Amino acid sequence: MLKNTVRSLKDEIKELIPQKTQQFNLFRKKFKDVKIDTITVNSILSGMRGNKSMFWQGTTLDPIEGIRFNNFTLSQCQTSLPGLNQNNHSNIFLPESMLWFLMTGGKIPTLQQSLQLSNDLSERTKNGNLPPNVNNILSQLPKKMHPMTQLSIGLLLLQENSFFQKNYENGTLNKDTYWEDTLEDSLNLIAMMPLLAGKIYSNMINEGKPLGQFNPSKDWSYNICSLIGINKNSDSSNISNLSNRQLEDFVNLMRLYLGIHVDHEGGNVSAHSTHLVGSALTDPYLSYSSGINGLAGPLHGLAAQEVVRFLIEMNSNISSPKNLLEIENYLWNLLSCKRVIPGYGHAVLRNTDPRFTSLLNFVHERSQEFANDSHVQLMQNLTKVAPKVLTEHGKCQNPYPNVDSASGILFYHYGLKQTLFMTVIFACSRAIGPLSQLVWDRIYGLPIERPKSLDLNSLKKLVTSP
Repeated sequence: MLKNTVRSLKDEIKELIPQKTQQFNLFRKKFKDVKIDTITVNSILSGMRGNKSMFWQGTTLDPIEGIRFNNFTLSQCQTSLPGLNQNNHSNIFLPESMLWFLMTGGKIPTLQQSLQLSNDLSERTKNGNLPPNVNNILSQLPKKMHPMTQLSIGLLLLQENSFFQKNYENGTLNKDTYWEDTLEDSLNLIAMMPLLAGKIYSNMINEGKPLGQFNPSKDWSYNICSLIGINKNSDSSNISNLSNRQLEDFVNLMRLYLGIHVDHEGGNVSAHSTHLVGSALTDPYLSYSSGINGLAGPLHGLAAQEVVRFLIEMNSNISSPKNLLEIENYLWNLLSCKRVIPGYGHAVLRNTDPRFTSLLNFVHERSQEFANDSHVQLMQNLTKVAPKVLTEHGKCQNPYPNVDSASGILFYHYGLKQTLFMTVIFACSRAIGPLSQLVWDRIYGLPIERPKSLDLNSLKKLVTSP
């Protein structure tokens, strides 16, 4: 473990607060009455898509460039944020580096700071164990219960340890210090995600018996891999049958996946749910459990598993994943039956998702590893065919692949066959973005979120009145 010889994350945030809050308050005072956009009736009736009505500090989404993290593109993050640089894959940064980057509003940590934060997260797990009552209750859940339901229950059980909730009830908090307990809760929650993920996966495939051990000297991503069985010789876990090189690649895939899924603007369901519930001064555990429940929706976090099912089904119905003409005919038949092509299109993006590109680069760097995987080959060849078909079809605003096109099938390649569990991994990553925002919601003193709703009669009056 590293000794505390560098400034902590909390110290960095505390130093930033006076400058950041002054900028925030001056901007709000000066421009509070300036109109940004005009909201149409269609926007109100179509899920408020595109309404510019929510403050979110850490990330923005550009239709062409993709996601920006504190104004850094993903590519810039991959070259700037520190990682462990195993096998010279320097584009894989530690998710802890991104956590620091988002929590500090854009300060790039050193590798030492990232490792210190990793050590801090490990120490918050109390020797790598879930609280006994949490472990006992999770052990009693039906083994076929949806893994996201188990995760939501786990977070709610951890809520009794919330510093914010306890100190608020005791009357020992004031508005200026709300952020400190929110930070403590958020870091404790993030620290516990590998333990929850490991417990849920063991419930699914190993009767709740541990599949691996927590290693306090390793990073956050490694421990997720360890707790789902990469180091245990067990017939229950396909992951444990990998070679040493494959195990190393699997851990690097986990680091890559967790690093690029942390946040995606504030308007997506998991982020917005966390922010909305948190706006009522709800503690991070309750707030993020609401985000988890949103992430479990088929139109949000379950997309990666749908792509896996699609690729497996398609491969069983074509002669070869390399036959582009056959792939094209299959896609046209699919669209003619009013089905969709999973993994293509996006609510905001109008170009290939940079996160997909980063995963594709991961495949290219390990071309021999994936050379005989027909599902990965099909995933790659679909990118040559699907955009053309969707463009000709004419009903898709963005015919290009999104991150879900590749993420699930890569985990599947390394032996993670429980597709429902893939969203739990997503949830581990997504905790970082919304909880970083929740800390800054407290710092800025954002109020409870309460938009005005309208019924159809009210809308009619607005559009027909002179």
